Amino acid sequence: MAEFSLAHVGINAANEDEARKAANLFCTLFGFPVKEGNSSIFAGSGVEIMKAPYLGKMGHIAIGTPDVAAAKAELEARGFQFDQSTAKFKDDGRLNAIYLADEICGFAVHLVGKA
Repeated sequence: MAEFSLAHVGINAANEDEARKAANLFCTLFGFPVKEGNSSIFAGSGVEIMKAPYLGKMGHIAIGTPDVAAAKAELEARGFQFDQSTAKFKDDGRLNAIYLADEICGFAVHLVGKA
């Protein structure tokens, strides 16, 4: 069986300003470092605030796994479907991230590679 762990929770902010305020609030509350990226801002390693709404009505939940392709195949064998258009690959061609086709309670769920 594939190994799974919670990688992070993504929160959909309305815009970049709201995302920055939320990230700074997590920093103030809990001392998490803030790391800004192109499409999101991380507060620590466990909270990602999207600069614009993305997948999932409420946001997304990232599930880490050492081998995304193997985990995907295992879940597909169990009847789960994936949104192929969301697949992201490493430079060497290995699958590094992909979203499930269906949301869970308003959250999109994606597998993400972890070392």
